[in-house]
Amino acid sequence: MSPVLAGVLQLLALVVALGLSYRPLGDYMAKVYSSEKHYKPEKWIYKAIGANPDTEMRWPAYLRGVLAFSAVSVLFLYLLQRLQGSLPGSLGFVSIDPDQAFNTAASFVANTNWQSYYGEQAMGHVVQTGGLAVQNFVSAAVGIAVAVALVRGFARSRTGELGNFWADLVRGCVRVLLPISVIGAIVLVATGAIQNFSGIHEVGQFTGGTQQWNGGAVASQEVIKELGTNGGGYFNANSAHPFENPNGLSNLFEIYLILVIPFALTRTFGRMVGSIKQGYAILATMGVIWLAFVGLMMWTEFAHPGPAFDIAGGATEGKETRFGVGASSIFAVTTTLTSTGAVDSFHSSFTGFGGGITMLGMQLGEIAPGGVGSGLYGMLIMAIIAVFIAGLMVGRTPEYLGKKIGTREIKFAALYILVTPALVLCFTAAAMALDTPAHSMTNSGAHGFSEILYAYTSGANNNGSAFAGLNADTQWFNSTIGIAMLLGRFLPMVFVLALAGSLAEQKPVPETAGTLRTEKPLFTGLLVGTIMIITGLTYFPALALGPLAEGLAA
Repeated sequence: MSPVLAGVLQLLALVVALGLSYRPLGDYMAKVYSSEKHYKPEKWIYKAIGANPDTEMRWPAYLRGVLAFSAVSVLFLYLLQRLQGSLPGSLGFVSIDPDQAFNTAASFVANTNWQSYYGEQAMGHVVQTGGLAVQNFVSAAVGIAVAVALVRGFARSRTGELGNFWADLVRGCVRVLLPISVIGAIVLVATGAIQNFSGIHEVGQFTGGTQQWNGGAVASQEVIKELGTNGGGYFNANSAHPFENPNGLSNLFEIYLILVIPFALTRTFGRMVGSIKQGYAILATMGVIWLAFVGLMMWTEFAHPGPAFDIAGGATEGKETRFGVGASSIFAVTTTLTSTGAVDSFHSSFTGFGGGITMLGMQLGEIAPGGVGSGLYGMLIMAIIAVFIAGLMVGRTPEYLGKKIGTREIKFAALYILVTPALVLCFTAAAMALDTPAHSMTNSGAHGFSEILYAYTSGANNNGSAFAGLNADTQWFNSTIGIAMLLGRFLPMVFVLALAGSLAEQKPVPETAGTLRTEKPLFTGLLVGTIMIITGLTYFPALALGPLAEGLAA
């Protein structure tokens, strides 16, 4: 079987699996976030944290819950790392340095999972399972909760109430993420991923030497790493490590885990707003972009511009030989079009255009299908912008899902779109202008610039993948990327929740003959065009200096 055909067949199998999961999972999540019933374990949690899950919150109260919970999470994870040397189960590892502990705490709480450390050489069992794995669950649940609050803003009228953050957080963990993770961990163990609490031991090598490896609860952390679009690996090699990702079946299953909730949330959205077709329109937009990026990446990486590539069957440098060019391309696109950041190959070794595709995927705002929750609310913000543009073109007041998009709403949407590019470009400019950050660059010229641009794009967009080649374990990068991750996560949430509150206060606008039909293919095309134009206008000059210049010079 040719490598190209193998890649296409894996893509088709993935699409079928996602299609079979779409309706049942989407409908189930709609019931979870619409139910008034509380399970007994959930009641215990509410009692422990002193929350009343039946109290409705307006957007400022909902936002305070998000920020307060996240601030406590950052502090807890920071202290856990700083105290690691005194904790049992640390495997003899010392406490983490302050700047790296801050970076890691900000990273995992912000659902970014950027790692400037070697997991198998720095983090013991307590930090991995009691700190990092826990944040993989709750940070993902926070993202879903904010998305659900925005959906309620569209679904409700004449009220500013968006639900209860604590109820949404707990239900996301207990009813959605935890059950799927249990099943997924069993599947990963069956494919060969390890799951233990063993200490450090030596492993023999074919060269005759030995290498030290430590065990860990890898399968259970791997499944929520992918399912929650987190991305932080137990080992430095991430999903290229055979303990995390043993074979082609596990690789395909991990890609499925990354995509299943973000795609299914469009069905949840359709159910909650009372129009399944609206969910299909958002799904179609996400699917078109994802498939287009996968196709373009495969074409780029399978191209044969020289005899070495002809013999190898594609650009194999940096690819995991167990998976091949096709599977590596699917994984790379999936992890950068979502906020996952996991890698089974190294993006720095992709072709110039291939590396640019991964970067562009993040710069779209990771909305196709995006992270759990963040992808849906990011796409809905883009839909509001598209409706506004369409309204200007025909001279009508823009409306979306029966809600008028006025000055207040468009300001919140515009601020949401502007904040992340501002963080990426300002931090990249500062790093290139100063002497110290430049010393961390392995490469010079366009590729070196791409390393810096990719790092801040990954951090501010809460992706977490690394381009490789950049030494990010410095005080400058640990601090600035940490700040970019926190601001890139929580500032957009401020505008999303403010927009949700504004929409919920409105009364429904009756549909007329002049109302834009946002469930039609025409709107899907308009939305795709809006996304690409906004991203192009924002990032094209920076991309021209990095991956485009490198690709054209190759």
